[in-house]
Amino acid sequence: MSDWHRQIQMIIDEIDRCIRMGNDESLTLSALAAKMGYSELYVSKKFRGISGMRFRDYLRERRLAFALKEIRDSDRGILDIALEYGFSSHEAFTRAFREAYGMTPSEYRKHPVPVMLRTIIRPLDCYLIEQGEIGMEKTNSEVKTYFVNIPAHKFLHIRNYESIGYWDFWQKQSLIPGQDCETVCGLLDSIRGKLDDEGGNEANSGSGQVMAFINDPMGRICSWGIPLIECYGVRLPMDYAGEVPSQMTLMDVPEGEYIVFEHGPFDYETQNGDVERKIEEAMRTFDYAQTGYQLDLTPGRVFYFFHDQERFWKYVRPVRKQEI
Repeated sequence: MSDWHRQIQMIIDEIDRCIRMGNDESLTLSALAAKMGYSELYVSKKFRGISGMRFRDYLRERRLAFALKEIRDSDRGILDIALEYGFSSHEAFTRAFREAYGMTPSEYRKHPVPVMLRTIIRPLDCYLIEQGEIGMEKTNSEVKTYFVNIPAHKFLHIRNYESIGYWDFWQKQSLIPGQDCETVCGLLDSIRGKLDDEGGNEANSGSGQVMAFINDPMGRICSWGIPLIECYGVRLPMDYAGEVPSQMTLMDVPEGEYIVFEHGPFDYETQNGDVERKIEEAMRTFDYAQTGYQLDLTPGRVFYFFHDQERFWKYVRPVRKQEI
């Protein structure tokens, strides 16, 4: 990864931190450029070149994303929310909100439909920019393996029948109108009640979103030699009754038993590769015969994949009792 990818990632993380803290004085291009020791013009060009957006546009859209979640999840006054997130008046906030989401804040509060939020940019995401191997340092932790019973839930997702892996998935999705990574992640980020959401109203991009594989009823075989459909989405409660975006599918996932392969927190830049190798080795060599279980390839069962460097990397794979 280039030094400037790291620098821009630092700016992006600082933007979110300042928004959460209400620190408007530090939330300017001049303040951030001075902190880095470069001119505003130079930092601005680098930011746009790596992120694909002007600094002020990204900042505005992130403020709106934080504000939208406040409107969705709290009963605070709209003017108070507008002022907290850097808008000078109710009118200015309403105008910006309508321009971004096609409705006023009041309309959204009454009917919080999925909308495309500006998710946090990840310049260091090797899976999206195809930088290849990340991680030369080994972790001290090993992979934990355990069985769990997961209650029935819903899975809202997009699916691709031809992709193999995260990078390939989003490359192929980008060719489908309305199913690119930015659009899909933005819509999923706006949905309330995700079972895996750790971000709350902080507009934590990607929180609650998971990669998954569904056992393919048609029996098509993926690169693992298993009939799977690659998917991306969010797990929701069984009583979820919100709107379903037109490009997505909402399916019922019955209660079931799963085996979990989990590695704890790790440093993304230096340890990602080592963790990936450990997880894959643990799954490849696991002796199901000693447990009384086997992988469940019943059509419709779901394999989940969680990748969150601050919490864990884990695969959750459906199992059933071995046939005698």
